[in-house]
Amino acid sequence: MTELENTIDNGVNVDALIGARAALTDAPDAAQFQWRATCEWKGGTHSLSTVHGFSGLGDEHQHKTTFCFDADHPEVFASEDHGATPVEFVLVGLVSCLTGGIATIAQYRKIQLRSVIATVEGNMNLQGILGIDSKVRNGFNGIKVTYKIDADASEDDIRALVAQSQKRSAVYDMLTSPTNVTVIVE
Repeated sequence: MTELENTIDNGVNVDALIGARAALTDAPDAAQFQWRATCEWKGGTHSLSTVHGFSGLGDEHQHKTTFCFDADHPEVFASEDHGATPVEFVLVGLVSCLTGGIATIAQYRKIQLRSVIATVEGNMNLQGILGIDSKVRNGFNGIKVTYKIDADASEDDIRALVAQSQKRSAVYDMLTSPTNVTVIVE
């Protein structure tokens, strides 16, 4: 095989990540990040959230562009369906974080990915959020993520990629471990 054929490219700069890890090991204060979003009510159950800036590495940073996310509820909830529901955004966050982790870990382990497709499902009983039954949880009863991964690796290696991604996923941690949330009215 030529050197070109041996090159693994999943689009992740692992050398930069390893460098960042080393730098943050030596400067733990720089590892403190604050992610932010702003949400504006548009009417009904429709809102528009924007993401532009964040802080970390001891400084303020801006994304290359402002990202906008319409959120709403579907017409079956007597809404206008101007965007995905907030709970769907949670599912997108989870599966995006896990999938990005799979690509990163595969690159680090020199596994070439050909395709990664994830399906995420969250089950919820609406009797809780509608106030019908106070014993029913407002959130998900359970979430299932199913992966179909085609890669130059054994099934065991692919399962190990997914397991390591799950272990390091910030969003997986947020959903499976308690997180303090403070809501303030100014």
